[in-house]
Amino acid sequence: MHNTLVILVVGLTPRLVGEHTPALKRLAERGGVRPLNTVTPAVTCSVQATLVTGLPPSEHGAVANGWYFRDLAEVWFWRQSNRLVTGEKIWEAGKRKNPDFTCAKLFWWYNMYSTADWSATPRPMYPADGRKLPDHYTSPPALHDELDERLGTFPLFSFWGPMADISSSRWISDATRHVMETRDPTLTLTYLPHLDYNLQRLGPDLSHPELQRDLRDVDALCGELIDAADREGRRVIVVSEYGITPVRDAVHINRVLREAGLVAVRREKAQEQLDAGASRAFAVADHQVAHVYVNDPTEIPKVRALLEGLEGVEAVWGDSEKREQGLDHPNSGDLVAIAEPDRWFSYYYWLDDARAPDYARTVDIHRKPGYDPVELFFDPALKSPKLSAGWRLAKRKLGMRQLLDVISLKDTTLVKGAHGRVTDDPDMGPLVISSEADLLPQGALKAVDFKALVLTHVFGDEKGDTSSRETAADAASA
Repeated sequence: MHNTLVILVVGLTPRLVGEHTPALKRLAERGGVRPLNTVTPAVTCSVQATLVTGLPPSEHGAVANGWYFRDLAEVWFWRQSNRLVTGEKIWEAGKRKNPDFTCAKLFWWYNMYSTADWSATPRPMYPADGRKLPDHYTSPPALHDELDERLGTFPLFSFWGPMADISSSRWISDATRHVMETRDPTLTLTYLPHLDYNLQRLGPDLSHPELQRDLRDVDALCGELIDAADREGRRVIVVSEYGITPVRDAVHINRVLREAGLVAVRREKAQEQLDAGASRAFAVADHQVAHVYVNDPTEIPKVRALLEGLEGVEAVWGDSEKREQGLDHPNSGDLVAIAEPDRWFSYYYWLDDARAPDYARTVDIHRKPGYDPVELFFDPALKSPKLSAGWRLAKRKLGMRQLLDVISLKDTTLVKGAHGRVTDDPDMGPLVISSEADLLPQGALKAVDFKALVLTHVFGDEKGDTSSRETAADAASA
């Protein structure tokens, strides 16, 4: 077996590999780089589930970063149980081929209760007093304290939100090198989210000095990981899930459905909460894709016609289109809306900001019934946003109940980059870089073939003969 390191660099595209990423450029030159033909939706949970199972969303079931759980009549985003993903995982296929195979899965999603040998994933603590405390979850449990002692507390508030920066990716990179050195896994999967933040804040404009800095920063982490892998004799694969394209504003799909009398809300004092179970139709917005759930099947044609006429919507998929696109799963909406390339879907369902739920102005990825990229920005109306956030946190520490209400509801044009639909230009889409040029296909790699590619890197002939590619592919599909 050849020990292999897989580095997932979020948002990395062929266009971004160049003068600002010398380490990645060297890896591509000594090995090879290929476009990745990703799945729809091109979002974290769906793509990662495809990469590790070799299955489309129609088979593994992770149809978005979150979806409507019909039996609960609730929308849940960013669940973490690996049991939500159907299909044999890379590490299970590897262990089936060789019982000595081991895997460390570090900060890839669906990373709780997986069958990987070692895993770590963000997992805040939620005390009964309403606080959210930075933390992470590991298996085996002893790894948690070991990483904390070595690296300090996981910097959760730099992993997502208006203060997201390189420190979370650095913590993950350091944890990865520690696990490789101390456990020596056959396969190591690690995740560097840093590029995602400013690509959504600023758009993929390479002339922007902040994006250039981000590329250099994440490339430095990749360089450290690649150097460590080289010292330990590991093969290296770099992959991304999606490319981010410029956008100009949101499509408020649920507001349109509400104005048509299809979305139901319930009043909690002065606030409105989405009542999904009582709605005739509503959308679960996830970047540039929205799953639309219609409680009465007879109303599907009406809802489809409404959405097809909505400005900013490129396409609406019914059963046949979902089947063609590999998205026909019970978790999917009855309809799936795709945004135009320069638009994205908001989750907003209220018509008056005065009636917005209290979580709308906070960073709250679990309570919101849809993805909210505006969480990456402090409200421009705040004169001293970091001071305002610090004051609110200080009052919390004194035992006062205090919302961290620092997110704007007024300006969705703050968001300059989005993803979810497959990019029109492969140069702006995801990629695969490998240290082993002869193991890459001649053209683009399909996301569903990534599992087999990884197994080929691990199980190539020990003498360097790559003829075992078919054997590894057979192991992936068996």
